[in-house]
Amino acid sequence: MSNLVRIIISCLLLVGTVVLFWFGYWGWGILGILVTILAWVTVFFHEYMLIAQWYFRKQDMAKAESWLSKITNYEKQLIPAQHGYYHLLLGLLESQRAPLQSEKFFKKALSLGLHMDHNVALAKLSLAGVMMAKRNKREAEKYLQEAKRADKNKLLADQIKMMKDQMGLMDKQQFRYSR
Repeated sequence: MSNLVRIIISCLLLVGTVVLFWFGYWGWGILGILVTILAWVTVFFHEYMLIAQWYFRKQDMAKAESWLSKITNYEKQLIPAQHGYYHLLLGLLESQRAPLQSEKFFKKALSLGLHMDHNVALAKLSLAGVMMAKRNKREAEKYLQEAKRADKNKLLADQIKMMKDQMGLMDKQQFRYSR
């Protein structure tokens, strides 16, 4: 359903809710407010994206992937502000199956724009992990530092510290093998 149709439906629901209040149907009016808010939320946040994010939080990757796969043409179905988040979710899914293949999704998400700092930090931390897997230490360190700067609320501080520790172990192993 296009955003124009969603906006029209939301406006009609709002008018209907006002009419319910006007004629004194307070209970139905309150229910109308809740339905109207839900309709307006789907204008700005696609329902498939919301459901996929919910399944991500529940760690049910199969269902999250099935909901994301229902978005066939993200450029038309999603508002531009959600394009980066769509690719971030695809990258997180791909990192479960083939971590080295997820790099393109994280880079695309960053190039399209992520509005929340912790999501930028998550994408950069994931890119650091991909670069570590590719044995590209310089790029991994760069992305790790950028992730640390973007993580202003310290939501990913433990993961960043763990990644730094793993990089230190990687250095020790390379030193051992070079002898």
